[in-house]
Amino acid sequence: MANNPQSPNGNHDPAGSTQMFRAFVDEGTRQPQTSAGPGGGSRVGLIVGVIAAVVIVAAVAWLALG
Repeated sequence: MANNPQSPNGNHDPAGSTQMFRAFVDEGTRQPQTSAGPGGGSRVGLIVGVIAAVVIVAAVAWLALG
């Protein structure tokens, strides 16, 4: 006979998808979120922007004085 899972409120769930989804959600809430921190990607963009600005200002100064 097939395994007939039931949802917590007693209704029959033929595919068992409700139970699997709830187990997935519960598992996700237990694990701490690991991220690079807020603004991790914007810091690299800021550094690249500052370097580009310095290069542009140096090129303009070189052309103006040359």
